[in-house]
Amino acid sequence: MTNEKFTLKDNEEYIRLCDLLKMTGDFETGGQAKVAIQAGEVLVNGEVCTQRGKKMRRGDKALCAGRVIEVC
Repeated sequence: MTNEKFTLKDNEEYIRLCDLLKMTGDFETGGQAKVAIQAGEVLVNGEVCTQRGKKMRRGDKALCAGRVIEVC
């Protein structure tokens, strides 16, 4: 399992889960991320999350395809 950090910009409070997965390269498109999220393939803070619009804030962690992405 690999760990990665995603840093929000100073003026950002959150990033939506589907956008996070797309920006970190887990999926090429938001549509692919949406399908994986709705299929229950993504964990947020240790729990299955099926909300593609889930707001990921600093300290939140997403697990997808063996990678942990922490929002900083």
